[in-house]
Amino acid sequence: MKYCIFGLGDSHYWGKGTEDSKVNFAKPAKDLDEFLEKIGAPRLMATGFGDDQDIDQYSTGFGEWKDVLYSKLGVDKAVGGGGDDDGPVKNDEVIKTETNQLRGSLQASLDDITTGQVPFQDTKMIKFHGSYQQDDRDQREERQKLGVENAFSFMIRVRLPGGCCTAEQWLAMDDICGKFANGTLKITTRQTWQLHGVLKRDVKGTMRAINKACMDTIAACGDVCRNVLCTSHPGACSKKLMDEILNWTFQVHDHCLPRTGAYHEIFLMHGDEMAEKSQVLGCTPVEEEPLYGLTYLPRKFKVAFAIPPCNDVDVFAHCVGFIAIIKDNVLLGFNVSVGGGLGFTHNNQKTFPRLAEVIGFCKPSDAKYVCECILTVTRDFGDRTNRKHARIKYTAEDYGHEWYREQVEDRLGFKLEEARPYKFESRGDLHGWVQTEDGLWNVGVLVPIGRVKDNSRTGLRRIAEELKGCGSIRMTCNQSVVITEIPESKKAVVQKLLEEYKIMHSKETTVSGLRRNMVACVALPTCPLAFAEAERYLPTLVERLEVVLERCGLTEQDIAIRMTGCPNSCGRPSMAEIGFIGKAPGTYNMYLGGDFVGERLNTLFAESITEDQIIQILTPMFGRYGKEREKEEKFGDFLVRTKIVKPMTAGRYWWSTPEV
Repeated sequence: MKYCIFGLGDSHYWGKGTEDSKVNFAKPAKDLDEFLEKIGAPRLMATGFGDDQDIDQYSTGFGEWKDVLYSKLGVDKAVGGGGDDDGPVKNDEVIKTETNQLRGSLQASLDDITTGQVPFQDTKMIKFHGSYQQDDRDQREERQKLGVENAFSFMIRVRLPGGCCTAEQWLAMDDICGKFANGTLKITTRQTWQLHGVLKRDVKGTMRAINKACMDTIAACGDVCRNVLCTSHPGACSKKLMDEILNWTFQVHDHCLPRTGAYHEIFLMHGDEMAEKSQVLGCTPVEEEPLYGLTYLPRKFKVAFAIPPCNDVDVFAHCVGFIAIIKDNVLLGFNVSVGGGLGFTHNNQKTFPRLAEVIGFCKPSDAKYVCECILTVTRDFGDRTNRKHARIKYTAEDYGHEWYREQVEDRLGFKLEEARPYKFESRGDLHGWVQTEDGLWNVGVLVPIGRVKDNSRTGLRRIAEELKGCGSIRMTCNQSVVITEIPESKKAVVQKLLEEYKIMHSKETTVSGLRRNMVACVALPTCPLAFAEAERYLPTLVERLEVVLERCGLTEQDIAIRMTGCPNSCGRPSMAEIGFIGKAPGTYNMYLGGDFVGERLNTLFAESITEDQIIQILTPMFGRYGKEREKEEKFGDFLVRTKIVKPMTAGRYWWSTPEV
């Protein structure tokens, strides 16, 4: 038997350049090679290695090893030498500088009807325009057997600052998802919609339909300032103040938008218009971005506005946070926080979730300039050599928040004021009706896991049709919806439609406090990063847990439960009271100890556990919590009171916290 081996590993896992790293890097592959040689098997070729620290992880090493293997087997000509048509893999920084301000070859790639995918470099570029290339992983095995390419499609995310849209825009998106996507809308934790299942041939048509409804997808993804969030709960402040804070949200968002005309050229213009592209509004050619330069940011940049006492945006999970300081119904300004972010990599302790820290206070009119200065600091000092270490949270962690404040103040030309006192009391959504001082009504409705489909899609469409010209709709960061500015004359009609289509809109109709507060990312089958299910599985797990909660008298108790299919943490599980992060199909890491207002990270409690083990672990905790609740009229967070963990303050990554 002739053999050859390709080994996978991380050369820095045991420390950069250490003797342990040299010994343990891809050790199983080395051990297997040694064993097979020892028992007399002839080695066909030298063992190849793929290193997680390489720019493209294992891909380059595997490509080189595969070419040699095909040559040894004498099939290199039959398979085209084993090489890729795209040539050598380039890192993101090189790609950004070589693609002419986000143009690349996207326009031609999208017009190529011979394949359902775009080349590697264009998969990087299309992110900046609000889209990711994906494929249906449920179909991979079958399609490989048939010898056809994967079932490629595109996810498209709309830019919607503050989560605000008109009834007409909701109707337009409903039409678009039916015509071009998979017939559903996904409300994300970034307060906007995602379309899934858009085929390559329909990408331009989808973008044009979105543009026709006065929306776009610019900077919804990519290494830029993304969709800026704002508290959506109408009870957080007066209607006048909400409108004022939304105005500052829009200003910050618009100020940090990329200025390249690439989006319009690629998606909106037809061939005969290209010659006149300089005449198209927003399409004037820009040699270099005024804020972003040629290489844009090291990684994504997320901003949120929170209005105490409501922290529904999870403000400390963001790169930059603006916390509204209100006194006597007057907006004084914003406390500014810097350095949050939740994504990390399993088993890589150089990566970690981190809560933002407050560095000062600014006036409302200065908010967009403060945000610009924070953005340019991370542009200039962020790590461009390792994307896993490139987020602003690592810059803040490596240099310290005091240094960051000094850098921002130097660029501003004035000092930030000292932070003002504030208090968060909740981060849940509105469920039910509330009237604002202008006499208009608002109703919060639950959209389980943010997936608008079936009854909820039909019912919300009917409501949007009734509210054309008067009402509006806001997405929430908890993946639900607030229908706003409903005239008194339309309230009864909206209520009737909510009941007719069984759309949950009050605590009495939302089954359990756990279900009210569940959040999940899309994960399988379309997300290429997911290790396990999330959106398709969490409702099933919650259903089993609801049986336990009912037995413990906790059905109505609000408990935040969140799940993501991978540690990139799109569903913000690190800030849940009960968080799950996929480790492998059917197994999850469980994290406990977060609080209900979003000021404390949770910590790893159990690793690689299955559904039955989850139930087994949580059942006695719920029982203990139920007994404590009976003793006290007022009580704190679920896991603090069950004495699972002690309270932890915001700040560094959770596994180094002394209390843990």
